[in-house]
Amino acid sequence: MQRELKAPSAKKIEKRLIKHNDVRIDDYYWLNERENPEVIAFLEQENAYYEAMTSHTQELKDSLFLEMKSRIKEDDSSVPYKFNGYWYATRYEVGKEYPIFTRRFEKEDAEEEIMFNCNLMAEGFDYFNLGGLSVSPNNELAAFGVDTVSRRQYTLQIKNLRTQEIYGDKIENTTGSAVWANDNKTLFYTKKDPVTLRSNNIYRHVLGTPAEEDELVFHEEDETFTTFVYKTKSKEFIVIGSSSTLTTEFQILRADDPNGQFHVFSKRIRGMEYSLTHYEDNFYILTNMEGATNFKLMTTPEDKTESENWVDFIQHREDVLLEDIEMFNEYYVLSERENGLNKLKIVRWDTGESYYLPFDNETYTAYVGTNPDFDTEILRYGYNSMTTPSSIIDFNMRTREKEIKKEQEVLGGKFNKENYISQRIWAPARDGKKVPISLVYHKNTKLDGSSPLLQYAYGSYGHTIDPYFSTVRLSLLDRGFVYAIAHVRGGEYLGRKWYEEGRLLNKMHTFTDFIDCSKFLIEKKYTSPEHLYASGGSAGGLLMGAIVNLCPEIYHGVIAAVPFVDVLTTMLDDTIPLTTGEYDEWGNPNEKEYYDYMKSYSPYDNVTRQLQPNMLVITGFHDSQVQYFEPAKWVAKLRAHKMDKNLLLFNINMDAGHGGASGRFESLKEVAKEYAFLLDLEHKIR
Repeated sequence: MQRELKAPSAKKIEKRLIKHNDVRIDDYYWLNERENPEVIAFLEQENAYYEAMTSHTQELKDSLFLEMKSRIKEDDSSVPYKFNGYWYATRYEVGKEYPIFTRRFEKEDAEEEIMFNCNLMAEGFDYFNLGGLSVSPNNELAAFGVDTVSRRQYTLQIKNLRTQEIYGDKIENTTGSAVWANDNKTLFYTKKDPVTLRSNNIYRHVLGTPAEEDELVFHEEDETFTTFVYKTKSKEFIVIGSSSTLTTEFQILRADDPNGQFHVFSKRIRGMEYSLTHYEDNFYILTNMEGATNFKLMTTPEDKTESENWVDFIQHREDVLLEDIEMFNEYYVLSERENGLNKLKIVRWDTGESYYLPFDNETYTAYVGTNPDFDTEILRYGYNSMTTPSSIIDFNMRTREKEIKKEQEVLGGKFNKENYISQRIWAPARDGKKVPISLVYHKNTKLDGSSPLLQYAYGSYGHTIDPYFSTVRLSLLDRGFVYAIAHVRGGEYLGRKWYEEGRLLNKMHTFTDFIDCSKFLIEKKYTSPEHLYASGGSAGGLLMGAIVNLCPEIYHGVIAAVPFVDVLTTMLDDTIPLTTGEYDEWGNPNEKEYYDYMKSYSPYDNVTRQLQPNMLVITGFHDSQVQYFEPAKWVAKLRAHKMDKNLLLFNINMDAGHGGASGRFESLKEVAKEYAFLLDLEHKIR
């Protein structure tokens, strides 16, 4: 009965878009008029259609939500970490959506101080997020940012932690974070361009003075760069960073001299990336300088910071990606990636003695955790795998003893990690490369082609999706689903070259890798086209749009969340947030070579009359990264070109942005919607 309902049909108003003598006709361009009542009416029609078409799954959605919620420890808390004399932690209360930020003086069992109770602060708002919490060196003040719209435009404020008074200092349109100078009264923060939302200005604010009198200390003129500010772990320097996709530059100022002038650490060179760590009298620089594709570590004295003075400390390695370094007084810890796997290497400063932490499988994630203290021999790190819940571990770098401070509890009494199997397999891509896939499934799931499989990927910006544990995913695994993460090109799973082979004029590799992984999973009987589902969000939503155009016949269902699908139009509009900063990732379509290539894969531009898989498209009306009108236009065009009776559902959260709902339980409801969509499709073909 549901399929007899009439789907919304957006009216067509022809818009001719001309570039490089090429004419594109966009019939749905008008949907970008955010304040137009007709646009709102169309989105509401789509929501009503979604609700009507999925009403029969409401009981399933509710059941999935309660099931996922039941696995979560509602009165959970983070492992406290010590910083500047206080133990800081975040905790939740039963039934509450938002975190409570706390601290205790000197001892973990000292009297609790509540710094911020976000449940109280969120009252009256449909969306709430507190970010950028920064405590002054004297421990008396806290700067914090609040976003109540979900466009990542934070209002910066200051709270007296002794008196609980929130001062009248109120700074609008910031990134939410701020850095204290060592005088306990001077703050440095980042403001955004009000139109593009690009973070382009660094200001100096003095406590108690009007925000309009704040001094602009740096303006980033290059529209392809964003800027940010932070303090080094040594607490000795305030650092302004400027970054584009492929180029970075930093400026430094002594934290004891907040009224001084920043000076450039090493001037920007296009294509050269570097980041700073300060230790004793030297800086350590993680960089790709001199062709170090997988990055190397260099060092230089405090007073000779230009790149001509840098000398190698850890040389470049072709087979190891050097991702990060964590400094301690007696040790430093390297985060590396080799053959796709995380590795943590511990090295003594004085002797150079080194060793790796041991990890024992191929589907795990290990990372350095929160370590704000220099003077400790304890390294805090995190570990989980696709079958093992997350653990926070304190490791004594001297004695090599470890203490598990917390292991994620999976409540409900049904979880046993021995019931699940994880593995890594390698799919042949059409150009001969091998693409790794991380898999997890219940031990009773049949691998004869009859089982449903959800394949996920992201594949952009060098962002690597490591194999990780998920309590919500259990709702699929326990119902017979296989879950696969395809580590396609465009991420850095196999090193920096893996990223380079999936961006700019190589972007098509991301899409074909995903399709080739799907075909391999079908060939090896993990699933079949009747039971294969695909999912991706944001740039991963672009991936979903591309595979729907390129190879729709091998997918039974596709979920595209906040999908970046109108690539050309967005990248040609430099008033849209993030556009200019994306040129190094996608290319600048003002140049014909990039225009033609982007047009060849842009999902919106390549919609044709063909059969489509069942699809669920999700977005947020206030999204500042992928504007709501991209998926809205795409869905409208897909509807006009449909040649089948498969589902095409569009659900818009009118209160959310790019990250979805803000509360921890509200976000579970969104996952429940997605899983109900998949399970309902699977039920109908059984």
